[in-house]
Amino acid sequence: MTRPTEKRPVDEAALDAAFAARLADMAPDTPAADTPMWLSHHWPSGYDRCAVIGGRHVCRRCLVLYPLALVTGIAISMGSWWPSGIDALVLWLFPLPGVIEFVLDNLGTIRYSPVRQMVLSAFGAVAAGVGYVAYLGDHTDPLVWRVVAAYTTVCVLAVVVGTRRRKEHSPT
Repeated sequence: MTRPTEKRPVDEAALDAAFAARLADMAPDTPAADTPMWLSHHWPSGYDRCAVIGGRHVCRRCLVLYPLALVTGIAISMGSWWPSGIDALVLWLFPLPGVIEFVLDNLGTIRYSPVRQMVLSAFGAVAAGVGYVAYLGDHTDPLVWRVVAAYTTVCVLAVVVGTRRRKEHSPT
């Protein structure tokens, strides 16, 4: 004769607590992603590089760069006050400090600074506005494309080299 098994009561609160503790052990300092990448451009571990707006993380660099570039582009395209002879100077020199900062930051040579990033992004934004106007005037403008190609190449290389360095020095 078999005996029916008795059902023991389950302590759901204890199970929930145990589950939460296991999750905390697996990722103790890793914040959860709460913002799409198109808005933050950073993984949760890099949310310190974002401003929080409406509960979402927004990349600080982009928060300064794109609105100011748009305003600059509109301002210089209104009327004939902008001396287009300085376009090359602005396009090459204004973003340069921001590109240097980006490279040094990605190589781990300098510490991240939100204020420095925003100030240098503002200079780059002026150049971006000038570049937008030149590009809209001629989609094949060689000056615009040389600047974009040069600075993009330098920044991508810095990310690649910096990522490799971090992987080589990570304790895995």
